[in-house]
Amino acid sequence: MLDLTYEMPTPKTIAGAKHDWELVIGMEVHAQVSSNAKLFSGASTQFGAEPNSNVAFVDAAMPGMLPVINEYCVEQAVRTGLGLKADINLKSAFDRKNYFYPDLPQGYQISQLYHPIVGEGEVLVEMGDGTARMVRIERIHMEQDAGKSIHDMDPHMSFVDLNRTGVCLMEIVSRPDIRGPEEAAAYIAKLRQIMRYLGTCDGNMQNGNLRADVNVSICLPGAYEKYQETQDFSHLGTRCEIKNMNSMRFIQQAIEVEARRQIAIVEGGGTVDQETRLYDPDKGETRSMRSKEEAHDYRYFPDPDLLPLEIEQAWVDDIAAKLPELPDEKKARFIEAFGLTDYDASVLTAEVESAAYFEEVAKGRNGKLAANWVINELFGRLKKEDHDITVSPVSPAQLGGIIDLISSDAISGKIAKDLFEIVYTEGGDPAQIVEERGMKQVTDTGAIEAALDEIIAANPAQVEKAKVNPKLAGWFVGQVMKATGGKANPKAVNELVAQKLAS
Repeated sequence: MLDLTYEMPTPKTIAGAKHDWELVIGMEVHAQVSSNAKLFSGASTQFGAEPNSNVAFVDAAMPGMLPVINEYCVEQAVRTGLGLKADINLKSAFDRKNYFYPDLPQGYQISQLYHPIVGEGEVLVEMGDGTARMVRIERIHMEQDAGKSIHDMDPHMSFVDLNRTGVCLMEIVSRPDIRGPEEAAAYIAKLRQIMRYLGTCDGNMQNGNLRADVNVSICLPGAYEKYQETQDFSHLGTRCEIKNMNSMRFIQQAIEVEARRQIAIVEGGGTVDQETRLYDPDKGETRSMRSKEEAHDYRYFPDPDLLPLEIEQAWVDDIAAKLPELPDEKKARFIEAFGLTDYDASVLTAEVESAAYFEEVAKGRNGKLAANWVINELFGRLKKEDHDITVSPVSPAQLGGIIDLISSDAISGKIAKDLFEIVYTEGGDPAQIVEERGMKQVTDTGAIEAALDEIIAANPAQVEKAKVNPKLAGWFVGQVMKATGGKANPKAVNELVAQKLAS
């Protein structure tokens, strides 16, 4: 979708006791970089390893151990920035963000506050109803992840797993451009899609590889437009941050719940405190976690163990030249090259593996027919069995073979569905299966006419009814198909039935 001929979606409005209120949302998305090693050590990033088995001396903050930058993580951050049409900063630097937490052995987090590696970019978020929101990216910076505290293994003690400590994160910070829960979920989905196409983050929210801090505030209608004109945040309400969200559904629920909480406070004459909150999906509420820290609370200062990071424009250009085709461009090409609808192209490009599968099936064939079979038959069956395209028992060559048999009139659509079931469950070459099992459709009009004549002769009353009401002709079509075991060419049957009943 490159023509950008979409309208902006209407902001979400929530009715309070006194006023209608609009939502304003900004997001800080933490995406784990797809890399075999951590940001400042050679320790593995493998998920699910034995606790504290992926920990280098640097990660454990052993005395005298110094961080060494992982160039591949830098490359992945640059690649992500390019994919989001963002500015790449050739000079950036790491800072220490000081705070104590049991799963952060250093007592500080190495991050980028003042000089991030990626500057301003943008993400086009389509809402599926002919509208789209352009969400501005403020920055992307790299930082190391913390470990994990475990509180449910013993009633008296907590445990710490440092496997995640030092894993490279990209924090993608948006402007407050998102205007509703559905948009927030769609924004996360679009970011995930782009990064999966780029290969920079696998987007696995269940494993914590993609999670978001959601900043929510409310304002009266018209106030947001004043903010856009002036960039003065005083026109907007006080924001609260909902921390560590890793579910699209819970993100939407939390935004709705938090917005209603703020509306009740403001309309009751109170003041919303800027703070960090947690969402409890079981109770359907957000609860205070801590007051919202500002930069000075963390005592940021340049990390003395790491030199400023300087990269060359030629290196960035080389990465840009090797970028894959991204979702918006691929979708536009599918619509143009294969004559697909916007919806079908969106479904087929949702995942990079699905797009590759479809393109192989559609190559040299009718694109619309290929899309129909991939989306309705294959995707439908895979979804029913809770599988994805990567484990499809039907290869692109096999599905393409079924489509070839339909296009050549060797089989009908009904026979094709039976054939698809055989290929899905048993495998095999579609053409060979059709030949061996006698599944070719009957195209001999003489044989079809003979079957039809017998049916007409045996049902004179039905013939008279059909002559009065042509809609009843379908009964004869069905009888012929039944008599021929479903193998008769439907088009030929319909033509012959029309001729016979008209005479």
